[in-house]
Amino acid sequence: MKLRFAKMHGQGNDFVVLDGVRQAVSLTAAQVRAIADRHFGVGCDQLLLVEAAADPANDFRYRIWNADGGEVEQCGNGARCFARFVRDEGLAVKDELRVETARGVIRPRIEPSGQVTVDMGPPRFEPADIPFLAPRVSPTYELEVAGAKVRLSVLSMGNPHAVQVVDDVDAAPVATQGPLVERHPAFPNRVNAGYLQVVSRDHARLRVWERGAGETLACGTGACAAVVAGIRLGLLGPEVRVATRGGELVIRWAGGPGDMTPPLPPVMMTGDAVRVFEGEIDLAAPGPQENPAC
Repeated sequence: MKLRFAKMHGQGNDFVVLDGVRQAVSLTAAQVRAIADRHFGVGCDQLLLVEAAADPANDFRYRIWNADGGEVEQCGNGARCFARFVRDEGLAVKDELRVETARGVIRPRIEPSGQVTVDMGPPRFEPADIPFLAPRVSPTYELEVAGAKVRLSVLSMGNPHAVQVVDDVDAAPVATQGPLVERHPAFPNRVNAGYLQVVSRDHARLRVWERGAGETLACGTGACAAVVAGIRLGLLGPEVRVATRGGELVIRWAGGPGDMTPPLPPVMMTGDAVRVFEGEIDLAAPGPQENPAC
């Protein structure tokens, strides 16, 4: 099976984007892993699929798979690339879209500058909505990770996030502790582990260990979750410039420290969406299992 694709990135968080409107796309987890493989495939953190919307009130359906082949609910940087892709491909002509995801409708908008702003919807704090095994909503939770007590803000931005505040994000144990947080028993569907350094009330630094992908250069939903967590803790203001290893995102949230129950304002995210190249991949071509190392 041959598939046309575009390779894109948002702040270095990279994607293979497939048009499922004009070509038939049906992928197994193994095929997703093959495409995402950086040696034998195209290489990406996530694979994105554009499909026709189920509801005629919406423009498209948006599906996301992590590099490990697992389908997930949401991806903020991917949402911006999704919007740029459908415009570049002539699938849409308007600047603002309504896009179905596994956790609700998002609204990406292409700005005159070329950047993309996405209405990511409101954060969710109820443990059952994340999901997170906790008896009640709390601004922070203490979990034991590898014998140490870790203080986390836990919330959903359409996908689950656990955010901890650190003094120096460069020294944070992202690669060692991140996988343990991701697979902690308190998170039935695993979780994205964020490490937030507050520089000032309108500037933060962030690293994220993403479930199913490892540390990525940027995480859009992770930036949204981190800013919401920082605002709820009284550490950040309503508009924050978030520096990731791949670039900067601007996150806006009009909520406050005491805001925990719906209805809550949506989180707005603005950043780049860059098309790198396009091509065609043959999924019947030899992969890692057929190609012995030299």
